[in-house]
Amino acid sequence: MPISASRYWRRFETELTDRQRILGIDPGSRLTGFGILDFHNDKPTYVTSGTVTSIDGEFADRLRQIFESMSEIVDEFRPDIVSIETVFMHKNAGSALKLGHARSAALCATFKHGAEVYEYSPREIKQAIVGTGSATKEQVQHMVVAILNLDGTPAPDAADALATALCHGHQRRIHAQLGTGKAIASAR
Repeated sequence: MPISASRYWRRFETELTDRQRILGIDPGSRLTGFGILDFHNDKPTYVTSGTVTSIDGEFADRLRQIFESMSEIVDEFRPDIVSIETVFMHKNAGSALKLGHARSAALCATFKHGAEVYEYSPREIKQAIVGTGSATKEQVQHMVVAILNLDGTPAPDAADALATALCHGHQRRIHAQLGTGKAIASAR
């Protein structure tokens, strides 16, 4: 039975709107993890992941390295959604402040393409991926490999970034099923 042009177009539009590319970011002042997943409906497909290393130089130079590297990643992969881990409170206020600066450098690099930004706490991400908010990095790595059916194990920061992207993908699916709209308010 032939498909009418309007019915075909509606199906094509639905397929386009059900696809999203999500960039997950695990910010750090020395190692910033990134992970990119394509979601078609609720099925994630691995695109790429890695770690931006910003160990050498003054703090401002390290922030510039994070910003420039994330800008290149966003320019190349053009995500629709950015899912980023929120800053958690450290015992050392200076460490939390540095983490906040690194997070801002990574996040600002994503603004030029107009991607929606969502934030999740480390506990929310671990709960969504492992089932417990107190999961270890090794448990997160293991579950990321299992969920995405990866051949190898990504570095810890890259696995955390992939988990952040997966967390948003799960939230997106749940809220779509419930008809409640966006998972959380956009950071912009």
